[in-house]
Amino acid sequence: MTPQSLMLNFLGLYVFDRGIAVYSGSVIDVFGRVDVSEEAVRSTLTRMASRGLLTKHRNGRKVYFGLTPRATDVLRDGERRIWQTGAVNRDWDGTWTLVGFSLPEGRRGERHDLRSQLQWAGFGPVQNGLWIAPGARDVTALVEGLAENVTVFTAQHAKPTEAVDLARRAFDTAAIAARYQDFLTKWRVPDSSLPDDLARQLLLHADWLDLVRQDPHLPAELLAGDWPAIEAEQLFQSLATRYVETATPLAAAAIESIEVDAG
Repeated sequence: MTPQSLMLNFLGLYVFDRGIAVYSGSVIDVFGRVDVSEEAVRSTLTRMASRGLLTKHRNGRKVYFGLTPRATDVLRDGERRIWQTGAVNRDWDGTWTLVGFSLPEGRRGERHDLRSQLQWAGFGPVQNGLWIAPGARDVTALVEGLAENVTVFTAQHAKPTEAVDLARRAFDTAAIAARYQDFLTKWRVPDSSLPDDLARQLLLHADWLDLVRQDPHLPAELLAGDWPAIEAEQLFQSLATRYVETATPLAAAAIESIEVDAG
């Protein structure tokens, strides 16, 4: 888990939608609970500020960090993935979004970037130059500047092609299931070596968001009946609810903040 990934989760838990900026020393204190060094925290804050994700606010000799509109959008997307989209797709209408592309060898870098962005957006390669994702997906931003090389459309599969076969061909369902099993193994008995539930809350949310962001959100009817995402999501929600009660007082004592204009 990278310091920036942890930072985004920390900001989502304790800064997002609160109209505050947090003192850097407070962040260092919280991250020390999960063995992230002061140097790494300061470097991450500085890097995120330079990338337009955080704004600096000075109050006396102290430096506070607040969210930019860009960071707010990122955190809102994370909140949506955790609490609204969920880990299991139960609303599939039988359609697929298809993205076909052909980029010459001289544009190898653009081709690599497009593949990476498609994978991040929940697409998988069904064959060379053709990627699919269940449901209707807006890929306008992903293919910007590539209109002449990309074709996007929605469709339904037809015999002899089966939806289950498409899902297995385009997505490594065994690897996805294994990641959920790893989460269950790790969190069925939360790590007692961590100092407190604030540390456990931060790591829990970081682990879960990383997991669901790697998940293409395949329709439930295309997956095994014992698909581990179902149990994993229940476990996450149970622990997250518990930590709201136990970690919030610890955070209130640890985090120093100032009010800032919402941006």
